[in-house]
Amino acid sequence: MNPADFGFDPARLARIDRFLDDTYIKTSKYPGFGLSIARRGQVVYQSALGIANGETGLKWADDTIVRLYSMTKPVTSVAMLMLMEKGLFQISDPVSRFIPEFANLKVWAGGTPESYTTKFPEREMTIQDLLTHTSGLTYGFMRNHPLDTLYRRNKIEGSGSQRTLQDMIQGLSELPLLFSPGSQWNYSVSTDVCGRLVEIISGKPLDEFFETEIFGPLGMADTSFWVDDNKADRFAANYVVPSLSPFGIPDGATGDEAILFDNSGAESFYRSKPTMFSGGGGLVGTIGDYHRFTQMLVQGGALDGVRLLSPKTIAYATTNHLPGGKDLSELGNPIFSETRYEGVGFGLGFSVSLDPAATGVISSGGDYAWGGAASTLFWIDPKEELVVIGLTQLMPSSAYPVRNELRSMVYAAMTD
Repeated sequence: MNPADFGFDPARLARIDRFLDDTYIKTSKYPGFGLSIARRGQVVYQSALGIANGETGLKWADDTIVRLYSMTKPVTSVAMLMLMEKGLFQISDPVSRFIPEFANLKVWAGGTPESYTTKFPEREMTIQDLLTHTSGLTYGFMRNHPLDTLYRRNKIEGSGSQRTLQDMIQGLSELPLLFSPGSQWNYSVSTDVCGRLVEIISGKPLDEFFETEIFGPLGMADTSFWVDDNKADRFAANYVVPSLSPFGIPDGATGDEAILFDNSGAESFYRSKPTMFSGGGGLVGTIGDYHRFTQMLVQGGALDGVRLLSPKTIAYATTNHLPGGKDLSELGNPIFSETRYEGVGFGLGFSVSLDPAATGVISSGGDYAWGGAASTLFWIDPKEELVVIGLTQLMPSSAYPVRNELRSMVYAAMTD
């Protein structure tokens, strides 16, 4: 396939790999990196650099399986949207319609993890609040607020949890919210709660719903909540930079050099079926599978004759749903990130570019995106019919500015 036929300069595309190799692979900042660039429904450039496992020497390949972490969230959001299209709920519905324990949630009013006060929220949490991360929930790894400590103590976790989704919901119902729903944006376990809603509304476990309603129809054969033994030889190891990471560090390690965080062997959490299917961060998959998922989105909800959503639903989900049309810098509680919050809104499961000049990176405006904790990324530019996916396995995602660098270089390679 000639990239020039799809509006790309082949020489400018080739320099992206040279940049990644010289900047990140040869310097051992990333173990390996997979890149996919598609336009007008066709993959016009795909590459695999470096290694997937430093201990075994496994090379990075097009079919390498990685931890998608928060790139699971768009999949869960799509599942919710599919159920909404069937008339089974409206996003304005209170969450307590399906999870009665959430009817009496209070809001943190001050204190310490040992002794705190609460107050009534201004209103109940809605499903829209969950999809937009304006629910008042949080993540224990944030370490920004006493409530984060309570999450850790009460084992309110997403990916890697030994609980079930139902257990996690019960635990959340016993803790206060960080703020009144709809008043702020805060990255959180909201999408794990959405995963539980998918189970309640559909009557299926989340893994079964994903497989029968999304992965099977789209031909995503390598995407799951765990890696089967017959695929283990393609599973990448995961690494972490101790000095930069908010996550748990192996054996209390320190330093600026990447070390092993999770191997791909039988001891890995992802090598067996989990008890909790984390809709916020539990999936593993390949670049090819995620390409099929994103192509479904950019093509208006259908791929190869299979329709999951309508074009109107996708357009609605990828507009800014933050109150008052604000962006994340005005409403958000920033998390570790190498990207700016100015000019970025949030839809029903995706960040949305509102003002490219304010974001500081090239885009068409209206593009939507998200990424994962191990520096995985994707963005979709509907105006250009463009999808870019980058996969590696290094935590945290804020370690290096590869997301913005790729945006600049991909758009620089476009000739029309």
